[in-house]
Amino acid sequence: MHLEGVKFRRQHPIGKYVVDFVTLEGKLIIELDGGQHNEQLTREYDEQRAAWLNEEGYRVIRFWDNEVLSNIEGVLEVITRHVHPHSYLAPQGREDWS
Repeated sequence: MHLEGVKFRRQHPIGKYVVDFVTLEGKLIIELDGGQHNEQLTREYDEQRAAWLNEEGYRVIRFWDNEVLSNIEGVLEVITRHVHPHSYLAPQGREDWS
């Protein structure tokens, strides 16, 4: 998959984990979560996993599956902002774009 000229790998191993999508060059991981990720044990696992990936220098962003299906344009915009953060200006009065 390519987005804005950046190559993403699908189902790529990093350490003991397999991530949904990653750009190795940009060290950005995209995770797509189904309903099982709303369960307490799965959330705790996801948090530990994300903490380890962050320690390895990766940024992790997550989307719900239904969010991707119902608002793909919005999801792609968020991903693009993370891939090319200097290409976007934050709206006036808002500093946090994450």
